[in-house]
Amino acid sequence: MSVLRQTQKLSSKEQARALWVSTGAFTICFAVWTIFSIIGVRIKDELGLSEMQFGLLIGTPILSGSLIRVVLGIWTNRYGGRLVYTVTMLAAALATFLLAQATSYPQMLLAGLGVGLAGGSYVSPFFPPEKQGTALGVFGAGNVGAAVTKFLAPLLLVPFGWQVVAEVWACVLLLTALVFWFSTDEDPQFSVRRNRGGSHKSFFSEFEPLKNIQVWRFALYYFFAFGGFVALALWLPRYLVGVYDFRIETAGMIAAAYSIPGSIFRAYGGILSDRIGARKIMYGMFTVAAVATLILSMPAGVAGAGMPIVVTPVVFVGVIFVLGFCMSLGKAAVYKHIPAYYPTHVGAVGGVVGMMGGLGGFILPIAFGFLKDVTGLWSSCFMLLFTIVAVSLIWMNTSIRQFKRHADVAMSAGTFAR
Repeated sequence: MSVLRQTQKLSSKEQARALWVSTGAFTICFAVWTIFSIIGVRIKDELGLSEMQFGLLIGTPILSGSLIRVVLGIWTNRYGGRLVYTVTMLAAALATFLLAQATSYPQMLLAGLGVGLAGGSYVSPFFPPEKQGTALGVFGAGNVGAAVTKFLAPLLLVPFGWQVVAEVWACVLLLTALVFWFSTDEDPQFSVRRNRGGSHKSFFSEFEPLKNIQVWRFALYYFFAFGGFVALALWLPRYLVGVYDFRIETAGMIAAAYSIPGSIFRAYGGILSDRIGARKIMYGMFTVAAVATLILSMPAGVAGAGMPIVVTPVVFVGVIFVLGFCMSLGKAAVYKHIPAYYPTHVGAVGGVVGMMGGLGGFILPIAFGFLKDVTGLWSSCFMLLFTIVAVSLIWMNTSIRQFKRHADVAMSAGTFAR
């Protein structure tokens, strides 16, 4: 019996339970992964950190969480996602608890590396291929966990201190790990492999598909769609204050409003990918994103600032929300490609693509700041994003045209042979 057939034997109730439990766990993990976005401000004041030290502190979990995804993807294929993800959550919960005991900057950086384990993600393949886009989209909506931290952590931070926030988040993650373990089963594909005696492939053979340039093309897509989305969510408050002189409270609310629908609409992107195809979604995302980033690259500010204004506050907010919406659709569409092209290497390929997306969230804010310092232009960040979009769109279109041309040649040769 094929793996697909066994997968399709699962009832819709079992599929739904697996999806929603995984999504809930991912939401909590994402909340822990971004914990420094709130407590880092208090830590910076207590330790007297420089801006560079502060940037490294909040970026450390993002970096380690991105890099670990490759290994977690391989281990998921070899040992099953249920075990790997549970152990990962337990390790991240321990690191988050130890963070509350840290008293020096090096100790906090070390704990931050462990907190980053929460950035690892797992989607159990309980769904047949024609529904995986929807499942991956719903799961990805767990990105809203970042907004959970932004809204709830201050309620504990102000009266009790940042250490209590870390301890509470650690306990919640520990409880989540236990719920996940006792309420889920192994995914059918892993169960079939285990019943057949397991995989005989070596560890390094899992990386065989990474020799294919197509994998790195998908990684570039996700670098923009996910990494760019995370980077803008982090950068927007600073941008709005610097360019439009918004109050920090207003800028923070706009950034939160950008993050929440941008995460939720990822589920809609998965549904659309199943209905009309991921390739059409990608074309649409890159086309709209190119126009949006080009507009946002123009001079921005408020009237009377002594420069020509093209992007007013109203225009900026409207265009940035359109850009975030397109990115959310694209995040789901990218991952729809992976099980379709690499069904036996989802762990490795998905791990690399996820790693590159996470690295985008770590690298791009640093690049935004560097470009601002060098050019003096706040809009230089959108010039960079436009360049990434343009390269991605050209590369995708060229690759698809080559694929179609090769397919036509092969079909013609087959017809002639007959």
